[in-house]
Amino acid sequence: MPSLKPSRDPAVAAANLEKLLSPPVDPAPFQPYIRRLRAMFAAFTASCPPPWPAPGLALTPEIHCQSELWLPLAHIRPAFERLCRSTLNYAPILSSTPFHQALSWADVFNELGPRFQSTANPARLLEMLLGDHELLKEFLFASFLPRRFYGGRVRYPGQEAFIRQWLAERAAAPVRCLDAACGDGAGTYGLARLLVEAGYGTEGFGVEGWTIDPLEVWAAAHGVFPHDPQRQARYREWTAPVFEAGVHSSIMFRTMDLLGDVIVPPFAKGGLGGISPAAELQIPLARFDLILCNGLLGGPIIHRQEELLRVAVNLAELLRPGGLLLAADRFHGGWKQQIPKDSLGDLFKACGLVAGEVGEGIGGLKPC
Repeated sequence: MPSLKPSRDPAVAAANLEKLLSPPVDPAPFQPYIRRLRAMFAAFTASCPPPWPAPGLALTPEIHCQSELWLPLAHIRPAFERLCRSTLNYAPILSSTPFHQALSWADVFNELGPRFQSTANPARLLEMLLGDHELLKEFLFASFLPRRFYGGRVRYPGQEAFIRQWLAERAAAPVRCLDAACGDGAGTYGLARLLVEAGYGTEGFGVEGWTIDPLEVWAAAHGVFPHDPQRQARYREWTAPVFEAGVHSSIMFRTMDLLGDVIVPPFAKGGLGGISPAAELQIPLARFDLILCNGLLGGPIIHRQEELLRVAVNLAELLRPGGLLLAADRFHGGWKQQIPKDSLGDLFKACGLVAGEVGEGIGGLKPC
């Protein structure tokens, strides 16, 4: 699914989701996994005293060790990863799932949430998912859009204040913005809200949200989180002003890998000549006046030097002369920090940008 415009029409959302999913999975290839996991769990319950994995169980090193001894993730993970690959019509990013960094099956069980905690037996859970396509959909969203990935609506108030001031001071002309690594799209809608508050209408701006995960694109475009009704209600409340103002048609969500070949059309590189700024807003992948890249650079997701440089070069190329690239994330002040904030400033300079601190992070101005 390359791109989606926001829509709250349930029929449109359902049709777009079906494009991402395969028909109901044939359970036959999973029977060897089920037999093996069933035998493992039977040996576990027969040999280990409680507590066994249960909702709300406080996990101790002893519980992790006991779980991993009898229910090793190396035997459980392949079954559920095969299920994900069999259900999705694209190659899923399996490192996003609870299985990737979990310490034990007990850890995974705690992470999955109430809808999948009626049994601690991985064999039984696998059977349930194979037999209930709607439950399987919820499992996919719980796995690839876990709440731990997303941190509220306005994570960077200093950066937001800077953008407000930047919008107030710039000439009254159409503005094209990108929320790179947009996740579930909350920040993309937040950027659109700022533009509406600054007086921009439908013809005055274009905003794109890019993420590598097609399920995130779908959830962002439709404001639907099948695994978490409370999150969905909060999300829809946050995005409601954009729809009420009628500017949701100025937003586009795309599946895009920032480490890949982000293509800028030749006409965008050389300028658009006689094309009006308003018409330019409708051209896919034309350059941007403002790019946000929050929560990605310098933390656990992208921190190797060659990857950082690749993403920074791509984003700098997507900027217009005079455009701004802003990056911030909460990793820089916490235990997930991999790259100091000053190093990101040096990276921006290496890409030809004029770098400096902006709010909670770094900004880079592309010289005219």
